[in-house]
Amino acid sequence: MGKEAQMASKFLQSVRDDMRLRGYSFSTEKTYILWIKRFIQFTGNQHPASVEPQAIAKFLSHLALKLHVSVNTQKTALNALVYLFEKFLKRQVGDLGFKLARKQRSLPTVLTPGEVARILEQLEGRNKLIIQLLYGSGLRVGECLRLRVQDVDLDHNSLTVHNGKGRKDRNTLLSSQLKSALENQIAIGIARQSMDNAEGVGCSLEPAISRKYPSAFKSPEWAYLFPSSGLCAHPLTGEICRYHLHESCVRKFLKDAVGKAGIQNKRVTCHTFRHSFATHLLMRGSDIRTVQELLGHNDVSTTQIYVHVIGEHFAGTASPLESI
Repeated sequence: MGKEAQMASKFLQSVRDDMRLRGYSFSTEKTYILWIKRFIQFTGNQHPASVEPQAIAKFLSHLALKLHVSVNTQKTALNALVYLFEKFLKRQVGDLGFKLARKQRSLPTVLTPGEVARILEQLEGRNKLIIQLLYGSGLRVGECLRLRVQDVDLDHNSLTVHNGKGRKDRNTLLSSQLKSALENQIAIGIARQSMDNAEGVGCSLEPAISRKYPSAFKSPEWAYLFPSSGLCAHPLTGEICRYHLHESCVRKFLKDAVGKAGIQNKRVTCHTFRHSFATHLLMRGSDIRTVQELLGHNDVSTTQIYVHVIGEHFAGTASPLESI
């Protein structure tokens, strides 16, 4: 490794250390490091401390005009570079004179209850349970796969989502229909953890939790509901542990199920079931504030998009013609 590459590697490691000190999620860390690397390459491998903030506007314009990235991708890159300059380098970005391209509002894809049922008919066991939780509880796929035994409350039909988007915790609905399947999956998760413990390993935990609860990796309540099939090195500590099932596994079996269900006119992703959860609750007359809380949205305006999906100004509002 050349001297320049060593300096870049040392700089990026110091950026990683800073993000971990600030409590950034691992996924955010990876994303920000990626964009910081690309920005450094764009500026001719100059050290960011010697680059003028206006280079950020030039980089974002390059992404939009040359690489044709989406508005959301531009926003992510901007967030990464604002963190780099203002929080890490302690340099004010100021007015860049740059405006993000206006994003055209598009309505999310929503399945009908019948289409959800057809997809579920193509699945069984663990895979079916995952999709049932995405739809029945309005979970993001990452939130679902990170569930641990202690997050499931079968007595009160509720789920606790820890460290959701924005590092927020929330409670959401749990269908009573899933009790038997969840009891079985909980038993599988605990059994897997017991076998790992016999080999001196356990489930992956955040370093802070491991320090506070040294025996947590042996406790059944910390077992993943959907453990991965193999062991891996913890991304932060390097210790061998068992992670949860990877999102790519879900995308793969969902794609097959959608094809077998004969749904060809809609682009169905894991997130489609979260959209369908919210829309169907509103169609059944649920209050939009309640749906907002269940989804974990900061602002009700984010939840409002589902009102437009059902073509009504307010949930439960019918045309006056219906009363004639």
